[in-house]
Amino acid sequence: MGLRDAFRAKGVRELDSERLMDRFTEQIEKHGVTKITELVPRMKVRVCGEVKRMTIKPRSGIPSTEITINDGTGQVVVVFSGRRHVAGIEHGKCLRIEGVAFSDANELVFLNPAYTLLP
Repeated sequence: MGLRDAFRAKGVRELDSERLMDRFTEQIEKHGVTKITELVPRMKVRVCGEVKRMTIKPRSGIPSTEITINDGTGQVVVVFSGRRHVAGIEHGKCLRIEGVAFSDANELVFLNPAYTLLP
């Protein structure tokens, strides 16, 4: 490791990942939350994350709200079918999701899960 490596500035993504991991450490320890990288498809789990992206997309002709959440280790997509808006969920808010994820086009997706808004 050279002198240049010792003083290398961290990128925005690295800093954001560290911030998110610090933010959800308490949830992981106290509430039995699984890290997104440790998520196993088709198993009931709880995950926490910050809302990074919100879109409205049709799925099978029905409008659905798709929310991407990130916990610093990875991200998942949460789909609320038949809804154009989900009360209380906004960009930057934190959620705890409980449900069964499935793999769809190389991403993990929760379909109509139970959710809790976090402070």
